Amino acid sequence: MSTFGTLFRVTTYGESHCRSVGCIVDGVPPGLPLAEEDIQTQLSRRRPGQSNLTSPRNEKDQVTIQSGTEFGVTLGTPIGLQVLNQDQRPHDYSETDLYPRPSHADWTYLKKYGVKASSGGGRASARETIGRVAAGAIAEKYLKLAHGVEIVAFVSSVSKIAMPFIEFEDEKVFPDDFWNFLNAVTREQVDKDIVRCPNKDVSERMRKRILEAKNKNDSIGGTVTCVIRNVPVGLGEPCFDKLEANLAYAMLSLPATKGFEIGSGFKGTTLEGHQHNDPWIKKSDGSLGTITNNSGGIQGGISNGENVYFRVAFKPPATISQPQKTATYDGVDGVLAARGRHDPCVLPRAVPIVEAMAALVIMDAVLIQKARASASALLPPITTLPSTMIGVIQPISITKKSQEDTNN
Repeated sequence: MSTFGTLFRVTTYGESHCRSVGCIVDGVPPGLPLAEEDIQTQLSRRRPGQSNLTSPRNEKDQVTIQSGTEFGVTLGTPIGLQVLNQDQRPHDYSETDLYPRPSHADWTYLKKYGVKASSGGGRASARETIGRVAAGAIAEKYLKLAHGVEIVAFVSSVSKIAMPFIEFEDEKVFPDDFWNFLNAVTREQVDKDIVRCPNKDVSERMRKRILEAKNKNDSIGGTVTCVIRNVPVGLGEPCFDKLEANLAYAMLSLPATKGFEIGSGFKGTTLEGHQHNDPWIKKSDGSLGTITNNSGGIQGGISNGENVYFRVAFKPPATISQPQKTATYDGVDGVLAARGRHDPCVLPRAVPIVEAMAALVIMDAVLIQKARASASALLPPITTLPSTMIGVIQPISITKKSQEDTNN
């Protein structure tokens, strides 16, 4: 369906070449300061036409808040967000009346619904992600103000060109400086380059590789890595709604995604248990933490207070301007040369989309755990069990560290 979340619910709408795209966001706590500028920042990072590495479609993606706020504050009622489609060219897709485009959703949509959008892939278009990014910006602002949560994604590989931590081979999963990097990397650093890779040398190689594909009317894929800092302890459920499972569900719902790994991921399968385990240690603030973080900040499906980090794989964009042998809808062999405007590589624009989906997952988990803690607090203390079996569900609150981060 088109709705994501349990307590923080987002319903997106719109096709690639309809009049507008957007979303309804339900479950936003009342009293959150919110203006269109808070949302526009992320939409502007996602929009096409940012550089010669992206689609030339000329969309400003200006958002309008339709409901749910008054005097710059959320009311607790559903928030409607709208972005007009201004640079529509449905005539660029007339060939899809004859051919299902290779690796597109033309054929599957037609078989599923018995009808399909005539241009741009309809709901399968990446323009659908505008609603996700807009809703994610709201979730992110709440998480930052209430809990000091920080979410930063970046391009970590393009084709066979990757940041050093991906190519690292050792008995450890990642080099020692990787952990310091995850603690410190900022969006400002990521956005310094149009590729959105915070490693200057690697980014330049990536840029040249993307332009090489573009000049051949081809496309390439890669990966985006994301880190979530200051995640409250206790988010996620033990079984089907494990935090990492919901993150995987969120990321693999994005267009063009083909893979997800969290923490040590597939590299971790090459280690032995004594190498992979994350020993506990008492930290300087008195809290319990782990020395290493191969678990990716989640154990038993529940956040443990360490950084949550993961990587998402994006395939090469399916729309390319090369003639391709294919078949018509009735099975007659033919050649299709697709028109339209497309990205030779989706990675630079995928960064804010990954951040948005991460924010939606964490926001929903926060509200669920907050409801559980509030309900538990109404019960009398347990006195019939050994003390080692009893824990107190801590109200999710701002830690001293995250409060300082918020103030800064």
